[in-house]
Amino acid sequence: MLDKLKAIEDRYEELTRQLMEVGDDYQRAAELGKERSDLEPLVEKIRRYRRMREELAEARAMQSGESDPEMQELAAMEAAELETQIPALEEEIRRMLLPKDPRDNRNVIMEIRAGAGGDEAGLFAADLFRMYSRYAERQGWKVEILSENATGIGGYKEITFLIKGKGAYSRLKYESGVHRVQRVPATESQGRIHTSTATVAVLAEVDDVEIEIPDKDIKIDVYKSAGAGGQNVQKNSTAVRLTHLPTGIVVACQDERSQLQNRLRAMSILKARLYEMEEAKRRAEREADRRSQVGTGERSEKIRTYNYPQSRVTDHRINLSSYNLPAVMDGEIDNFIDELATRDEAERLAAAGI
Repeated sequence: MLDKLKAIEDRYEELTRQLMEVGDDYQRAAELGKERSDLEPLVEKIRRYRRMREELAEARAMQSGESDPEMQELAAMEAAELETQIPALEEEIRRMLLPKDPRDNRNVIMEIRAGAGGDEAGLFAADLFRMYSRYAERQGWKVEILSENATGIGGYKEITFLIKGKGAYSRLKYESGVHRVQRVPATESQGRIHTSTATVAVLAEVDDVEIEIPDKDIKIDVYKSAGAGGQNVQKNSTAVRLTHLPTGIVVACQDERSQLQNRLRAMSILKARLYEMEEAKRRAEREADRRSQVGTGERSEKIRTYNYPQSRVTDHRINLSSYNLPAVMDGEIDNFIDELATRDEAERLAAAGI
């Protein structure tokens, strides 16, 4: 790691030198300044780390070479304190060395689809939507429904929604996968526990400049909305369905009042899906042994189980359980997200050899 730290310091010094010599090339100065600014917090930690190592060496030398017992004791105390601080600073530097996911600060588009379990799966999909909505509310984020297909009994066959807030993707990206519920449905007369599933997909919202879709690759259908919205929605063909011909991806939006708004919403979702497909390909090439796609919704595939009779929620990826299911369903999922983020960070550190 020391060689990497030295290289970063050298780059920082080189950027400082280039900034002094750049002259009137303001664009180049801005580029150099940004790179230097990005490195500055890390370089400050590196220099502090180096000073602390030097101070530790001096304290140990004084401890062994000093004849005055009082000075030896002071040196020993200083060495003990530094021996505690240095590993913590090393860990902080390791985390800073990890490449940042450029999508982490973006808004997210979440898609929840009922899986195995019929009407009960649709009700569970609605429960998950409420859970994420409450979580977003706790974070001070905003939720906008983009598209929904309700079951008529309070559930969803599928629902797509946007969560707007800084860092939304960095927190919610671990929620992709199959969620399983075990409980007695309201319609079950004999009290038997049923198992149902819903799939969750988390997509980072994509800027228009990041992905271009040729017009020839898109088939556009318009039709009358089946959702709420009053007589105007029912009379006019405001709903939009986009089909991406090369991949077969279909996106439909009908919740906005105009055809244009629905088309813009649908295009935003389509771009996010295509961007995620490309990211998944890149991840698969780098980490062939790690799953990056949402499962099929079969009961055997799961990332988390919500067991109502035992009031237990278990995340199977990290073997972590909470025994306060009502709180989890009310949006208190930070303990799972924190642990998943920690595990992801550890795996990336190991893969990077830092």
